[in-house]
Amino acid sequence: VQLQAFGGGLVQTGGSLRLSCAASGLTFSAYNMGWFRQAPGKEREFVAVVSRSGRSITYSDSVKGRFTISRDNAKNTVSLQMDSLKPEDTAVYYCAADRYTSGSSAHAREYDYWGQGTQVTVSS
Repeated sequence: VQLQAFGGGLVQTGGSLRLSCAASGLTFSAYNMGWFRQAPGKEREFVAVVSRSGRSITYSDSVKGRFTISRDNAKNTVSLQMDSLKPEDTAVYYCAADRYTSGSSAHAREYDYWGQGTQVTVSS
């Protein structure tokens, strides 16, 4: 199984970035797909999750209304559109796949596979 995240970069406050994650080696539609992030010196935190079908989506309070998660089961990809970015959004962003949770989970321990991470830096 391989999850490859890309699309990170440096952006000014208020700007936008779109992260994507390409999955291979798994039955993509059988997995909830989540995005997490980890800032220096902080624990990894939940950002958003989309259910297997794409019909159920959950966001953390810190990104709700600014970020949009989506998936394309035909292309085995999950994306995170990030708008109105703030300096506190600076972190390494990880995509992750959860096979067994019946609903969708915000807990990193529920996820079975992780991508390598992509750096997002928001300058003030």
